[in-house]
Amino acid sequence: MRGPGPFPGIIEVPGIGGGLLEYKASLLASRGFATLALAYYNYEDLPKKMKEFRLEYFEEAVNYMLQHPQVKGPGIGLFGHSKGGDLVLSMASFLKGITATAVVNGSVANAGAALHYKDNTLLPIGYDIKNATYPKPGVADIRDVVYNPLEEANRKSLIPVGKADCKFLFIVGEDDRNWNSDFHAQTACQLLEAEGKEKPEVVYYPKAGHYIEPPYFPLCQISMHVFVGFPVVWGGEPKAHALAQVDSWQRIQAFFHKHLNQKHVLESKW
Repeated sequence: MRGPGPFPGIIEVPGIGGGLLEYKASLLASRGFATLALAYYNYEDLPKKMKEFRLEYFEEAVNYMLQHPQVKGPGIGLFGHSKGGDLVLSMASFLKGITATAVVNGSVANAGAALHYKDNTLLPIGYDIKNATYPKPGVADIRDVVYNPLEEANRKSLIPVGKADCKFLFIVGEDDRNWNSDFHAQTACQLLEAEGKEKPEVVYYPKAGHYIEPPYFPLCQISMHVFVGFPVVWGGEPKAHALAQVDSWQRIQAFFHKHLNQKHVLESKW
């Protein structure tokens, strides 16, 4: 983006694979945003395994962006997919300075590892692998293995989204086979509305799977799941999924421009 700035700021948090992935942040940076791709494990001096996290680490990243001279305030945006989705929901729920949060196929329950912040702890949501099905030999469908975070026994994993004070966009692939993203998005809406907050924008894509990426990324239908340790299906039909990627990427940019820049400025189709 031409010009001296400052620019609307976004922190992009990836999924459960770990390491530093910069492609989404780089694409957003080319569309007028000051972006930070945030690794949170298995990178340099960060923990090698996903055992437990402290939200203070993510708070440090938020404060860095809020104080950066090239970031246009007063608040910043958060963008997360899958495990990154529940992390940005937790950030929006507990931290200050968040104006807009976009979640792609995320969970309203804390997943994979305990998350601590001051005196608060969100436990990882439980699951029962016996509820997996096997559409192909040696390949699992794990959509229904995760427990319901609204049940009393699991509520210590439920992210208190109702505390958040920002705008939300939820992107939902209706054929997500990692978990029921529709349920998680609707639960987030209910938690916010119960606290008198505005109902978020939820966009549904029939026949789109879990890995809704930027436009023209190939559909990932089967791969090794880092957390469960065996191959899984991710869902999605090629044409519908590809169209969802094009449309959702436009919507995500427009959402952030609207709420962080107070205007919609897109210089190309994607």
